[in-house]
Amino acid sequence: MAKDAPDPLYDVKTAFYIGNYSQCISDAQSLKATDAPTAVKRDVFLYRAYLAQRKYAVVLDEVNKTSPAEVQAVRLLAQYMHSSSKRSSVLQEIESQLKAGVDTSSDTMFLMAATVYAHEKDYTNALRTLHQTQSLECSALTVQFLLAIDRVDSAMLEVKRMMEEDEDFILTQLAQAWLYMAVGGAKIKDAFFIFQEAIDRHGTTAYLLSNQASCHVLEGKYEDAEGLLQDALEKDANSPEVLVNLIVVSGKMSKPAEVSRRYISQMKDSHPDHYYTRDYLAKEGEFDRLASNFNASVSA
Repeated sequence: MAKDAPDPLYDVKTAFYIGNYSQCISDAQSLKATDAPTAVKRDVFLYRAYLAQRKYAVVLDEVNKTSPAEVQAVRLLAQYMHSSSKRSSVLQEIESQLKAGVDTSSDTMFLMAATVYAHEKDYTNALRTLHQTQSLECSALTVQFLLAIDRVDSAMLEVKRMMEEDEDFILTQLAQAWLYMAVGGAKIKDAFFIFQEAIDRHGTTAYLLSNQASCHVLEGKYEDAEGLLQDALEKDANSPEVLVNLIVVSGKMSKPAEVSRRYISQMKDSHPDHYYTRDYLAKEGEFDRLASNFNASVSA
């Protein structure tokens, strides 16, 4: 496809990238692909949107060994997220496929593999995997991972490369906003307006509102953040990003303890594998262990 030719998947991809997964699914299902590569990519985004909605069974039921390799890669991530008992075997399968060699003209397997590595907190292998292809989505995920390990300097270089390739691409703009949030200071306001521009162009989503709320949190504007997060809840009452932000804001605003506990309970119930929930449960278990040891020593 020529670089300046319209992308038939533009609406599907954009909806996915801004967190409008229902719209992504609707657009993908109504799209009549005129060639096989477009059909495969459409299905990749369709099933990734189902994954984002935690509808793992849909992917596991509909994708099989006869499906295209790219779509099967999405199924691997579904298997990993759906069953903790299968994670070791899924990780082994991913590593086996990467070692055997993956077609670098497609970024799907690299994205799925990197996501699994990041879930394992293995950012070294996640970044190494993403560097095997030059797609802008892999670059955007690279920026996220670099910021997660406080490599703002490297993230700057990656964002610069993305802007040189396509500064108008939605993921380039989002990556720039994430970077600005990490840099802080006056750049936080710039990040807020990037998210606002995305809302003005593509519509409001819980994901974009949550990012704006994060900007307000960084600026200490907790009431403004809470207002945006309540709006986000109306868009998606179960968004983990929104719930985590509400936990933070509730604490900063000295809300009654039961308010935070309500959101924490929702995270535990709906998102047990989210990084926040796993870290919280680990700290909770450590606290209980220390308290038990302290009580035992006092009793003695």
